[in-house]
Amino acid sequence: MTIYPSDGGTLTGTPDKDYNILWFTKACLSNVLRLDQYIADAVDANDLELVAFFQRAQHDSRKGAEEAKQLLAARISSAA
Repeated sequence: MTIYPSDGGTLTGTPDKDYNILWFTKACLSNVLRLDQYIADAVDANDLELVAFFQRAQHDSRKGAEEAKQLLAARISSAA
């Protein structure tokens, strides 16, 4: 595994670990929305295998977003 050096938040003003969890949450929620369209396209094509695949992917993205939100909430409350 390649390890990339951290800028320590110098560029963004936010420590990377904080930015990373925020980015991950946003990416998961964005995937949930995008997958709605993919599911609709698969339904229109009557491709039930693809519908099920995209629904599983959407479920996993929702789960990732929820876990990340819980982690953020815990970190915010402990920092206060």
